[in-house]
Amino acid sequence: MKKYIATRMATMFGVLMITLLITISLVGSNMDTILKQGVVFQIRSEITENPAIAQSFSSVAEFEGFIQTQIEHRIKEIGLDEPWYSPQRVGMTMYKIMLLDFGNATFLTSDEGSSDVRDILFEKLPRTVLLFTTATIIISIIGIFLGALSSNRVGSTVDRITSSFAIISSSFPVWWIGMLMIFLFAFTYQIFPARATPDISASDSGYIGSLLYHMALPLITIVMIGFGSWAYMVRNFMVGTMQEDFIMAKKTIGIKQGRITYVHALKNAAPPIVTVLALSLSGSLGGAIITEAVFDWPGMGRLYFEAITVMDLPVIIGATYLLTVFFLVSIFIADLLYGYFDPRVRTEK
Repeated sequence: MKKYIATRMATMFGVLMITLLITISLVGSNMDTILKQGVVFQIRSEITENPAIAQSFSSVAEFEGFIQTQIEHRIKEIGLDEPWYSPQRVGMTMYKIMLLDFGNATFLTSDEGSSDVRDILFEKLPRTVLLFTTATIIISIIGIFLGALSSNRVGSTVDRITSSFAIISSSFPVWWIGMLMIFLFAFTYQIFPARATPDISASDSGYIGSLLYHMALPLITIVMIGFGSWAYMVRNFMVGTMQEDFIMAKKTIGIKQGRITYVHALKNAAPPIVTVLALSLSGSLGGAIITEAVFDWPGMGRLYFEAITVMDLPVIIGATYLLTVFFLVSIFIADLLYGYFDPRVRTEK
């Protein structure tokens, strides 16, 4: 097992490095321009804050020459005088990203006013994890229960309703259902707020309660769209398992049908279900852009949308890195759980 874990971690690290290289290659030249502009802005701000420096020069040309010298010195000091594709620059950039040093955002700030990309990301990330992890857990519980029930009653009314609802719910895009839910429950009946962003400060004592209340409508929408397809998937996984000989044997010896379905059959169908669950969780975090944009949920998805809109590259790179890490960790956990539920794939010494 130790060898297996070490191999998987090495593979994950390699995938992460390749993702970083691709990301840096795509935005390298633009990022280089932004960093140099940031240096210019920083130098001019430092000089502006100290009027005595400007007063020590007899002419504007001399003063501008001094500023340019300082800018060139700072650019060389932090290594920006090398081309962005040089091994030294690429290696240093990847090293900083792995240490979660993403620099400062060009346009965006956190709710507290910080332009540090790390502060922005770690402010938004818990909200996205809260919404989509909660939704995925609820979807999986409902989907597994209904799917197992349908697999035990193939062709029944419950099975037909579950299959039909899965097809219908999967046919509608989440943004369209979200807009209908907002129109119905925010404007027509006014049960939930139209915007999922709380209208009070994050430092307020009632912020958590307000956040959960504002989360209700997007959560209901995501669950309503997702549990049908989950139930249909689990049903298909378990239909074959319910026909296995060991299931027939357990029925013969008098074990209750509910225990057979939800304990023995479900455990044997668990490996693919766990894999899809891990992929769904990581995929939901990465696919949160449209959902959060529609509901105005203050998480990573909306941050990604805003960063792409204004081309805030440091934020885009930081968000891409974090989402990639979450995806790889989810896959790693899925592999471990797969080995737990299916002893045949366990690595032997």
